[in-house]
Amino acid sequence: MYGNPTNAAICQADLVPLTQLFYNNEDFYRFRDRCVEAGINIPIVPGIMPVTSFAQLKRVTSLGASAITEQFATRLEQNVDNKAAQFDIGIEFAIQQTNNLNDHGVPGLHFYVLNKSKATMAVLQELHPLH
Repeated sequence: MYGNPTNAAICQADLVPLTQLFYNNEDFYRFRDRCVEAGINIPIVPGIMPVTSFAQLKRVTSLGASAITEQFATRLEQNVDNKAAQFDIGIEFAIQQTNNLNDHGVPGLHFYVLNKSKATMAVLQELHPLH
């Protein structure tokens, strides 16, 4: 998913690395574990981008984001003609994703907003407190 963790750490040795966006937290946890196993002990901040429509989901995953759950994609697709429902489904997914990451002790969250501040604000209002 993220390539060689050692190269990533060397290139960003003085920075807190941010990951590319992803939609399967297990991908992030595997990457974080590989970093620890390789002796890389710098904080890694996960990158999050709330998806608020089926069209957006198709664009994002075509650019190489990690796999999305079939259930999430199906829910969005079933509501393709209802923008409000798609927005709510995407926000619900992002809230669950970010709360799970927080519950697993991530050092912070990086949101890719891309002019979708309403979606990001909706997620931020529902987050568990950061550890």
